[in-house]
Amino acid sequence: MLQLILGGARSGKSRLAEKLAADSGCAVIYIATSQPLDGEMSERVRHHRERRPEHWGLIEEPLELARVLRDNARADTCLLVDCLTLWLTNLLMLEDPQRLSAERDALLECLAELPGEIVFVSNETGMGVVPLGELTRRYVDEAGWLHQALAERCQRVVLTVAGLPLTLKGTAL
Repeated sequence: MLQLILGGARSGKSRLAEKLAADSGCAVIYIATSQPLDGEMSERVRHHRERRPEHWGLIEEPLELARVLRDNARADTCLLVDCLTLWLTNLLMLEDPQRLSAERDALLECLAELPGEIVFVSNETGMGVVPLGELTRRYVDEAGWLHQALAERCQRVVLTVAGLPLTLKGTAL
C-alpha cells in the first residue's frame, strides 16, 4: 500500500506516519532525505531520531529516492520516507537543472512495481501566500505537481492539521 501524509509545519504528519509504520506489522526502514546543514536542522534530525524505535532501520538519502525504494522494498517491509519536500529542495539546489525531473520521473515510474508498505511524508505548501522569489515559487509549484502525481498513485492520502488526520482518499484512519 502506498500512503501520502501531507501537512504543514508541526502539523503531526511525521508522528502519524511513524504510527502507521509501527502499526503495519512489518519491519520498518526510515528513509531520511534531510541534509542537516545547520544547527537548527541538526536539532530537528536529533528530535526525529530520538522519537523512532531503535530497531527501525535507517537510510539517509537526499537525492536518489527511487533507487533506495527499489533496493529496499519488500513484501514484509514498511518504508517510511520523510520528507518529500526536503528531497525536492535538495534536488532544486543542485546545479544540474535536469536532475529534478529525472529523479521525480524515476520515483513516479517505480511506484507501481514496489512491494510492501510505503508511507511518504510531505509538507503541504500550496495553501499559503504565493512566495515572492522565483526559486520559492518554483519550489511550491514543483511540490504541488509532485503531490498531485503521488496522490493519484497512492491508495491513501491524508492531510494532517493540528495533529488530526483528515483522510482525503482511501480508507479513513
